[in-house]
Amino acid sequence: MDHAITMNLTCRRSTLRGSVSIPGSKSHTIRAVAIAASADGESVIREPLESQDADAVIRAYSAFGADIRKRADGWRVTGVGGKFRAPSETIDVGNSGTTLPIAMGSAALIPGATTSLNGDDQIQRRPVGPLMQSLNDLGAKAAALRNNGCAPVEVSGLLRGGHTSIEAMTSQYVTSLLLCTPLASGDTVIAVPLLHEKPYVGMTLDWLRRQDIRIDHAADYSEFRIPGGQRFKAFDRVIPADFSSGTFFLAAGALGENDILCRGLDMDDSQGDKAVVDYLREMGAEISVEADGIRVRARGLRGCEIDLNATPDALPMMAVAACFAEGTTRLVNVPQARLKETDRIAVMKLELEKMGARVTELADGLIIEGTALRGAHVESHGDHRIVMSLVIAGTLAEGDTVIHGAEAAAVTYPGFVDALRALDLQKNLQMDGWDL
Repeated sequence: MDHAITMNLTCRRSTLRGSVSIPGSKSHTIRAVAIAASADGESVIREPLESQDADAVIRAYSAFGADIRKRADGWRVTGVGGKFRAPSETIDVGNSGTTLPIAMGSAALIPGATTSLNGDDQIQRRPVGPLMQSLNDLGAKAAALRNNGCAPVEVSGLLRGGHTSIEAMTSQYVTSLLLCTPLASGDTVIAVPLLHEKPYVGMTLDWLRRQDIRIDHAADYSEFRIPGGQRFKAFDRVIPADFSSGTFFLAAGALGENDILCRGLDMDDSQGDKAVVDYLREMGAEISVEADGIRVRARGLRGCEIDLNATPDALPMMAVAACFAEGTTRLVNVPQARLKETDRIAVMKLELEKMGARVTELADGLIIEGTALRGAHVESHGDHRIVMSLVIAGTLAEGDTVIHGAEAAAVTYPGFVDALRALDLQKNLQMDGWDL
């Protein structure tokens, strides 16, 4: 996609009913590619997420020497057996905030070579300093070229193991270390005195258990002990549907006169964002877990307090849902939402207030008073989750809502608009000359 092209999406009040097939999990897809590329032999990744973020991780691990081929029945990945190749050019992770730290860990395993990594403007504002320090503690050399703790970065090997302590404002730091340290020559101990987004670390550990990787850890994830000299193995796995993308349709089903079945979501999966189902139930939505997915019906929502620390990606859509809840909703304990593609706390306040919402900004969240929204011109800020949440808001607001920069949704959900159109009884969604 040409990022210089800005597209607008116009929507107006609509009733959303029917079923939607939720695409594969971004978080699972990126972990699958990284592990398959590290493994011995050929892996098959079935039903992965096709998106710009997925293309970013494919670029990175192709540059590290893996052979990755997209086939109709899944992606075929021939791994390097833990022996990554030094990339000949800078690895461009695009907008993928998950790919950057994971690829940094892999780059630390290449002896005698320096890997340069960079991304778009948003990636260049997302801090990776704590991860660089831990990689340095464990024998590698990592540095930010602008001395600001952000990309562009250079990473040299060789990661050998040892002891490090890391405050993880984002779980991505810990996931990176857990994926690279088993391949180090020595043992590693990681102390984690601060960890946000714990379920994402749980997802990484689930992948490692399936790989028979040995890791001992404290129950609260405050310490990890990883023996070195381990190896990843080839696998054949179906990628579960994505609760993070499903959040927009789960919440939409609870609003207005909507009734939506989200196909493919599995409450037994390790994704933390399945907690959105509990959030919506607490607010009063009618939800049924069925054989082929999760159905949500609108029954009127009420305000409550929700701790979003484990699920920061849910903040934009839960903020929209809160606008339509009776009373006050508090979205709290999620300071790391300011460190995503945008400062999502500040951005959601700014954009929802344009639509008439009553929003108070906290250091770690938002307080939202339920009130009717009106159509307005709003900005995506280049953030895929801001786009999708504002589109849902626009289907419930009085008058036209125009989302500028709607192309950002393609970062994780290229089919979002088509899926929404299929549910739109009034056919009130219009893209200016281009489809996501």
